Amino acid sequence: MTIKISGAPCCWGVDDPKNPYLPPWERVLSEASQAGYKGIELGPYGYIPMDIERVHAELVKNDLTIIAGTIFDDLLSESNLENLLHQVDDICSLITKLPPAPQEEGQKFPTPYLTVMDWGHDERDYYAGHPDKAVRLSDKDWKQMMEHVRLISERAKSYGVRAVIHPHAGGYIEYEDEINKLLEDIPYETAGLCLDTGHLYYAKMDPVECLRKCADRLDYIHFKDINLKVYDEVMNERIRFFDACGKGVMCPIGKGVIDYDSIHKLLQEINYHGYITIEQERDPRNSDTSLRDVKQSVDYLKSVGY
Repeated sequence: MTIKISGAPCCWGVDDPKNPYLPPWERVLSEASQAGYKGIELGPYGYIPMDIERVHAELVKNDLTIIAGTIFDDLLSESNLENLLHQVDDICSLITKLPPAPQEEGQKFPTPYLTVMDWGHDERDYYAGHPDKAVRLSDKDWKQMMEHVRLISERAKSYGVRAVIHPHAGGYIEYEDEINKLLEDIPYETAGLCLDTGHLYYAKMDPVECLRKCADRLDYIHFKDINLKVYDEVMNERIRFFDACGKGVMCPIGKGVIDYDSIHKLLQEINYHGYITIEQERDPRNSDTSLRDVKQSVDYLKSVGY
């Protein structure tokens, strides 16, 4: 098992590129490098500029490569499809022209990936983590969203980029029944899975069992941890997912409830090779502690054998 640990701008509170409190992207790259990362995700579309020369220069300065780009948007609405495909073109044009990350022997598909997440629906956002209460899509709407996922994945593939679908708290692909439907409807040759330990736990799934069950479809993994006290509190509130993150529901890895020893054993069992990205969503107004927390997560994972 060969694993490379990388990072993501959400550890600095970067989830909505329109948020006025975001730290400068140059600072995020600098602190990611200080934390010991060699790779980082691009973050949400519109945060890091689509400027190859500027981005290339900052990556070289910080000895970083881009591990993945991100589609984090409404995958359902027909009116948003053109915008989604435009994002794919912009992101893939950029990430395929930047210095490539080292590929690990046994890695299923080369980086950079395109992580694809559904987002932007109030009727689901307020019921993140509540599989018994959250409304599900009609068969017609689900079919439409799957067609959009296929089109996004095929467009990325035309650039040589592997699309990986990421079930995300607060979106229309979150719960176990939805992951199962996704695996039925999207063939592995079209797109792989990016599973996130924190989102799985948040949505009432066992991360170890879900990773095991989906091992043959798993191309990429996100790691995060959950503060159980805060989680129990927000599960009893009507609250948006990122507002829960602002309250500290995500914490440094090793400080929360997720069992990373068992996950490490499982990854050895399933012979996982490649990249794992650390995430800790937060309010960007608290990003002054991001470097400390990210370094703590990296140090913990290394101390238990990653």
